[in-house]
Amino acid sequence: MEITVGSHVWVEDQELAWVDGVVTSVNGNEAEVETINGNQVTTKLSKLYPKDMEAPDTGVDDMTKLSYLHEPAVLHNLATRYGIKEIYTYCGNILIAINPFQAISHLYDTELMDSYKGAQLGDRSPHVFAITDVAYRAMNNEGKSNSILVSGESGAGKTETTKMIMRYLAYLGGHAAAEARTVERKVLESNPVLEAFGNAKTVRNNNSSRFGKFVEIQFDACGQISGAAIRTYLLEKSRVCQISEPERNYHCFYLLCAAPPKFFKSCQEIEKYKLGDPKSFHYLNQSSCYELVGVDDSHDYLATKKAMDIVGISVEEQDAIFRIVAAILHLGNIAFALEGEDSSVLEDDKAKFHLQVTAELLMCDLEALETALCKRNMVTPEEVIKRSLDPLGAAISRDGLAKTIYARLFDWLVKKINVSIGQDPDSKCLIGVLDIYGFESFKTSSFEQFCINFTNEKLQQHFNQHVFKMEQSVYQEEEIDWSYIDFVDNQDVLDLIEKKPGGIISLLDETCMFPKSTHETFAQKLYQTFKDHKRFVKPKLARTEFTIVHYAGEVQYQCDQFLDKNKDYIVPEHQELLSTSKCSFIASLFPSLNAETPKSGKFSSIGSRFKLQLQQLMDILNSTEPHYIRCIKPNSDLRPEIFENVSVLQQLRSGGVLEAIRVKCEGYPTNRIFSEFLERFSILVPEVLKENVEENVACKSIMEKVGLSNYQIGKTKIFLRAGQMAELDGRKAKLLGESAKVIQKQVRSRIARKCYVRIQTASICIQTVLRGQLACESLKFRKRTAAAVKIQKSARRKSASRKYTNIKSSAIVVQTGIRAMVARNEFRSKMQNHSATIQAATEEEEKDSGKEEEDIGKEEKDNGKEEKDVGKEEKDVGKEEKDVGKEEKDSGKEVEEPEDKEPEKQPTVEVQEKEELPDPPVAVLEQNKPDKTYVSPDKEQEVTEESNEPYHIVEEISSPIQDVLTAEELPSEVEQLKVLLIGEKKRADEYQKKHAEAQELSEQRRKKLEETEKKVHQLQESLNRLLFSMSEQFSQLKTILQTPSSSKPASPPIARVDYFDNSDNSDASSTGSDFAFPASGRDSANNSCPRPKAPQVHVKDATATEITGTADSDKEGAFDDYF
Repeated sequence: MEITVGSHVWVEDQELAWVDGVVTSVNGNEAEVETINGNQVTTKLSKLYPKDMEAPDTGVDDMTKLSYLHEPAVLHNLATRYGIKEIYTYCGNILIAINPFQAISHLYDTELMDSYKGAQLGDRSPHVFAITDVAYRAMNNEGKSNSILVSGESGAGKTETTKMIMRYLAYLGGHAAAEARTVERKVLESNPVLEAFGNAKTVRNNNSSRFGKFVEIQFDACGQISGAAIRTYLLEKSRVCQISEPERNYHCFYLLCAAPPKFFKSCQEIEKYKLGDPKSFHYLNQSSCYELVGVDDSHDYLATKKAMDIVGISVEEQDAIFRIVAAILHLGNIAFALEGEDSSVLEDDKAKFHLQVTAELLMCDLEALETALCKRNMVTPEEVIKRSLDPLGAAISRDGLAKTIYARLFDWLVKKINVSIGQDPDSKCLIGVLDIYGFESFKTSSFEQFCINFTNEKLQQHFNQHVFKMEQSVYQEEEIDWSYIDFVDNQDVLDLIEKKPGGIISLLDETCMFPKSTHETFAQKLYQTFKDHKRFVKPKLARTEFTIVHYAGEVQYQCDQFLDKNKDYIVPEHQELLSTSKCSFIASLFPSLNAETPKSGKFSSIGSRFKLQLQQLMDILNSTEPHYIRCIKPNSDLRPEIFENVSVLQQLRSGGVLEAIRVKCEGYPTNRIFSEFLERFSILVPEVLKENVEENVACKSIMEKVGLSNYQIGKTKIFLRAGQMAELDGRKAKLLGESAKVIQKQVRSRIARKCYVRIQTASICIQTVLRGQLACESLKFRKRTAAAVKIQKSARRKSASRKYTNIKSSAIVVQTGIRAMVARNEFRSKMQNHSATIQAATEEEEKDSGKEEEDIGKEEKDNGKEEKDVGKEEKDVGKEEKDVGKEEKDSGKEVEEPEDKEPEKQPTVEVQEKEELPDPPVAVLEQNKPDKTYVSPDKEQEVTEESNEPYHIVEEISSPIQDVLTAEELPSEVEQLKVLLIGEKKRADEYQKKHAEAQELSEQRRKKLEETEKKVHQLQESLNRLLFSMSEQFSQLKTILQTPSSSKPASPPIARVDYFDNSDNSDASSTGSDFAFPASGRDSANNSCPRPKAPQVHVKDATATEITGTADSDKEGAFDDYF
């Protein structure tokens, strides 16, 4: 198929196996694909497979109907049908059954059985009943035996499918329901018995068959079941002694441990088995799994007992069977210890107890059993020598005995079931149902997997031959040439395994015959023999491993236990021991050896015996008409509604489904009846339908027109080679794409034309409306412009008149205010100078008087302490009065300090006494209390320094001093003086605190004085600017006033500029200044929102009478005098 941009294809994906996408670009042999999950994938064109976009959403029930028969198409179809709970799908005459892991209602009821009875294959939806019915009808109609081969990996549902097949055969050829123990019922009830002793839990399945089973159901001439036979293959004996996590041993061991006590006849019958918890037995506690979810072992025990009754196993035989099962469990608990250098004995009392119980259950001699486990007889020409075994050899002997007993028991059960069911020697037709293990590949694959895969190789060859044969029959019916089609099989793999001599099995038997051979010897022999074989691979750095390339893939085998597992011989001591058992049932399992049989045992190869059984099975299958059912496990978690693409794809390869598809692709994988082919591809050659020709001729014309060859025209169908269907679909898609482009071109052109006409009509209407609106707006604009000119003219005239009037009135007010301000400043300066002079003189007198008083005080200080105390009290009183005086001065200063500072106003300084010096007497303080003095800025520093000089205080003596003090009075006086000294210290501390507070207050007032000075300077600068501005306005006003009124009837307005400091931090206000600026109501109304710190201009109208006359001349003179 030609891959082009836009093609829908399948591309490989690691997680989903295959994912669909669309080709976005093609570069040579590579293409870039955008998958459905949004990823961009670049791959080769040869690895892309086309996707059928015409396939139904629910899939097809027969995958041979797929237009593209390849891996991704098959996988997608199965996933689609599984999603809608359609678990059965045909691939030709092969049925693919996907395990749903859940019960589906009405899928196996009697009504459904009746609907498939007699129906042709394909008339109804795919089902296991349809395949069984076809086999049954072919047997009756043609008189030929048929077989149904059920295969698949563990957990795929083989056992359940086999049950459904036998149930449907019993429905078709069974006897009346009233008949007891009919053949079909015995066949159905044999399943629980075989499952109990042959099935176990594995990693992949909770009920995995660990043996192969071929059930022959025989029919009489009337189509009724007349007999049956069961053949088994390769029971996994090693599971009896060794299991791995999380698997279980065979079900029968757990059933017996969980048997309900009430079903035993007496307590002695319970005690004889001496069973308990499965965890106490070595053969069971190797794994931690003892119970299955949703399975009741006690219930299954009763079902197994019931099935034994139906198949004809007597009560005595059942008791013997369960005795053997219990004996095997106790046998596994016998442990050995080393005695001496190479001999072994029982490890402890527990081992002796289990040995005794085993001997009781097997009804054999206790000492003979111990000897058979711990010793071996070596036969020489002269005598028989007994050799002791070491603990490891004794354990191997113990496990070998357990496996031999269980294998003999299983074989007896199969024979007993066959005898109970009965075979019909007169039957000429049969239907065989093969339930065989599927292809297995594990991390550790041993001899069992080798035999299983060998079986699947044999069955795959038979399957390929059958598929090729079916293809040939179709070709013969349609009378087409198929002689040149080659058939490729897997005979080379079979030769590698079974060829004699030189095959792997032959080399294995040859190696086992030599006593000193090891698995390494066997591996080296394989490496040398098959080093050039294309199906045999030696892994790197491997010494005991080899790989075989099977049809389903490579499998690596570990041959460590190949030799031991291939040896199928019984130890003579074990044979002799059990043949002498007092239990007749056990003795029958181990008949005594013939006289000619050597005592050392006879070698028997399991591989050779299995190859012989497999060849007999293939002979039976070749003599029957086969039908195939491939069981698929959708996920490894055994959960419903989960479909894992990678796992299913691997099973399809292992089951041979994809191999069958490959065989079909070697011939003509796609065929269509003529009518379907013409309906799908007549578009490529339309003129063919117009001609009145036959359908086959029309199909041939289409193929010739397209240019394809190697196809075949049959009687009713056309057969296409692989890839031709995709090529036709590609041509069809390309033609449809070009036709779609032409249609899209015409449709888009018509749509664009309609859109253009609609837009043109709408634009004309919109333009008409807009132009009318623009004209109206233009007219309105011209009218408003003319009106605005008239309004502006009137407003300007009125504004000019108002400005003139305001300037005139403002000039008069400013002149008056300035003259008053100058007079006040002169008076204030004189008063401040006078006060400063008086204060300086007073301070000098106080200094002189203070020094005299201090000298007097020093002379009188020694005369007595009482007067000092009195003086101190007076000093305290004086200091308090001084503080009161300071507070009065501060309050007076704050009251007298003006709130509104003018530019020319000088700062005031309040002179205070220092608190650090002793307080003067109250009289002196009152006398020398300075008045508030205002000094100029240049004298401020001088006055402050003079005021900070200390006062000299003279203390007066208020009382006489005693001249003589007695010695007795001195201590009391000293104590009093100490008390007074402490009090004085406290007062000194308080005065120091008050002095600090006074200094802090002085510093605050100094900072406030500095701020006041800054504001004074600002006011001074503002006044200077005001004077400069007014000088210019006065000059203009003077010019206006000198101009005659007749020459200029309308004079310019006189402006008055007011400067206000609107800041919130200003201490000055308009009410607290030296003079106020009056403003009329009209002026305030016109200037309601002045700018901060900006001049406000008030304009006032001036009449002609105010401008002319004497008033004008007087004002003019006033201006001249001032400036």
